[in-house]
Amino acid sequence: MGVAYSVGEVDHLYTFFVQWSPDIYTKGNKKHCKPRYLVGEKDMAVINKLLSNSVSPAAKNWEIITVKDPKHRLSLCSSLDSEAEEPEYLGETDSVLPVLSDHSLLLDDHHLERLAAHMPARTQGYPWQLVYSTAVHGSSLKTLYRNMAGLDSPVLLVIKDMDKKVFGAFSSDPFRVSKYCYGTGETFLFSFNPDFQAYRWSGDNSYFVNGNWQSLQIGGGGGRFALWLDADLYHGASFSCPTFHNAPLSTQEDFIVQDLEVWTVHG
Repeated sequence: MGVAYSVGEVDHLYTFFVQWSPDIYTKGNKKHCKPRYLVGEKDMAVINKLLSNSVSPAAKNWEIITVKDPKHRLSLCSSLDSEAEEPEYLGETDSVLPVLSDHSLLLDDHHLERLAAHMPARTQGYPWQLVYSTAVHGSSLKTLYRNMAGLDSPVLLVIKDMDKKVFGAFSSDPFRVSKYCYGTGETFLFSFNPDFQAYRWSGDNSYFVNGNWQSLQIGGGGGRFALWLDADLYHGASFSCPTFHNAPLSTQEDFIVQDLEVWTVHG
């Protein structure tokens, strides 16, 4: 025997099940890949009532855990809490290889898998667009800035030096000339040496990104940059810095750029 629900009750149940099993209830529907609002206490009361009135004996075993319950019980809402406190990231087992608009000279599937797993959840499921490449556009910081004019999305900077080491940075903001530093705590550094290593924001300072016509700088403090590139995108340097508490990204602290790419990810 089935149970009849009103339209309002169905809406409450649908919202709950989307948050409980998004992989099932949002499959093939990107517009609903993330719930538009949280299930609140009023919704919980309605859902508990609906489940308790179910004809199935198994329904008596249901317990709806609210966001206000202790953290050790948040198997349902842990990702929702973390989103409010800090950038949300997917684990490696949850990430999907991104679709690239162009062939990359620097990134293979291994690179893509590791990077995608460490990027903010809001970027997942969106294609990566190549906005700058030294192989296509030549070596010019001015051209890099020009190609990003008008962008309002995160970017991924990827570098291969003459020692064949691949490293770079994810920036919450596109690169631009600015009098002051910009960016958010989503910004992080990475390197493949050959194992993947990511360096997230330490919280010590907010020197995320700074750009001028002479150089591009990422991270800083104590007169050192985590990553520095000159106006020709040919000479670079990488040092440990307070912003990320990182190890130098390149094999040598001063390095020569072999290839460089910048991808934008619309999140």
